[in-house]
Amino acid sequence: MNFNRRQLLRLLVVGGAFFCRGRSAQALGGTMPAIGSVAPMFDLEGTDRTNPDQKRWSLNDFQGRWLVLYFYPRDFTSGCTIEAHGFQSLVNEFDQAGASIVAISADNLEEHESFCTSEGLDFPLLSDPDGAVSRRYGSWMPPYSMRHTFLIDPEGVLSESWTGVRPVGHAREVLRTLQTACQQNRRV
Repeated sequence: MNFNRRQLLRLLVVGGAFFCRGRSAQALGGTMPAIGSVAPMFDLEGTDRTNPDQKRWSLNDFQGRWLVLYFYPRDFTSGCTIEAHGFQSLVNEFDQAGASIVAISADNLEEHESFCTSEGLDFPLLSDPDGAVSRRYGSWMPPYSMRHTFLIDPEGVLSESWTGVRPVGHAREVLRTLQTACQQNRRV
């Protein structure tokens, strides 16, 4: 079966193409970090309607809080808009659980600002135009970030990951996992 570039990209972005090499999962978009490992560092420019003076975000900005870090292919596409609305609809619940939401794609700052404004998004969108951060998270298929989500605990350790995400209902699934993790931490 032969695929053209566009079909292959869709298959990889939607399906989350992976192969195994020894014990670690290798994503075609880079090496997938292991659950329980320290989250790969990031320091990127971005935009946030709720904090317009801040222009850069790094992993260190979220120390002491849970972080939902999600990668997506492109602003204004149907799946990415559905996914962003899902997280936006639950932004208060994530905040009550002690979590911040951050989204990363290869789009530039102007596209992110327009997307945040038109869709009413109240969380940072970060620009990763060359895919450097996306590759660290196994989420890069040039020229796009793949649809993957990572839950990072308050100490900066990867707690959970989702690959090849389907946008509908995904934010609710992440919130349930976060709430369970928070309950387990309270019991310790």
